[in-house]
Amino acid sequence: MASRGRHGGVLAREDEPRREEREEQQAPAPHGPVLPPPPPVDYGVFMQGLVQAMQTQAHTQAALQAQLEAQICLDGAYERCTTGKS
Repeated sequence: MASRGRHGGVLAREDEPRREEREEQQAPAPHGPVLPPPPPVDYGVFMQGLVQAMQTQAHTQAALQAQLEAQICLDGAYERCTTGKS
């Protein structure tokens, strides 16, 4: 019995490209303008900015926490704000 392809069909001839190869070759052309590649990234500058943003966030969070605790004390919940402090 003759060998068959994956789907039980007749084998493709050797000079005929496979379906997967034909699909890759027939990929649609991109629509719209072709954009230039993005500029190279300076990761040192990127990391410095990231560290600065994280430090700013930590500082802001600490300031907001202190402001919240002060507001709780002003609102009359004095017992809560003095508990655990020496």
